[in-house]
Amino acid sequence: MQENIIEIFSSIQGEGKYVGCRQVFVRLEGCNLACRYCDTENRPHTHPFCMVEERAGKRRFLRLQNPFSAEQAAARIRKMLVDLPHHAVSFTGGEPLLHAAFIQAIAKKIKGKTAIFLETNGTLVKPLQEILSDIDIISMDIKMPSILSVPQWEAHVAFLQVAQKKDLYVKVVVSNETGKAEFFRAVHLVRENAPYACFIIQPVTPFGGCVAASPQKILDFQEIALGHLADVRVIPQTHKLIGQL
Repeated sequence: MQENIIEIFSSIQGEGKYVGCRQVFVRLEGCNLACRYCDTENRPHTHPFCMVEERAGKRRFLRLQNPFSAEQAAARIRKMLVDLPHHAVSFTGGEPLLHAAFIQAIAKKIKGKTAIFLETNGTLVKPLQEILSDIDIISMDIKMPSILSVPQWEAHVAFLQVAQKKDLYVKVVVSNETGKAEFFRAVHLVRENAPYACFIIQPVTPFGGCVAASPQKILDFQEIALGHLADVRVIPQTHKLIGQL
């Protein structure tokens, strides 16, 4: 089994519940959605080379030929785990569940060395079911209709019902365009399907025409969520604030 990988590197988790933790990131090609604020170049079949950090956290990269086998990727990850302790290996994208079998093959080769962390848009429930036993932590986005042409509510419900069996947290990106009704629906969706999940409001990092929400709007939205959920946090993209990858 072989897949194109965009990059493998060690950095600080900049979003969500485990912000600040050191992780190995494995970025995969392609996504099944097109969010207005997405700033990641992840189009499939456009990466003939994978950029692999030579030593964890040193920002010296090797330009290696794609595609990678699961064994090649696992060997590079294991080397970084030897360089220094990491909280987890984060599979990201794009949408990593488009490569579920590949992730599972890598996860089995590094099992027991660190946690397996999945960053996902929360819409592909069948691939999640297939590899759930190999995943430890799930960072799931709820995608608002205001940033997508096709709402994903039903897909999110099905995904939450499976993902809540793991260490799950949910992120909702809030911009100036985010409506109160869609945010309220997201809160209720989590309350009804994964009530113990940490719920994170992530103020948008302006990109692609999205405008930042006002400080008052963020406070108002957190107040709405706290009326229905026990653990509600506001966390921006901190890696961009401190100049991390």
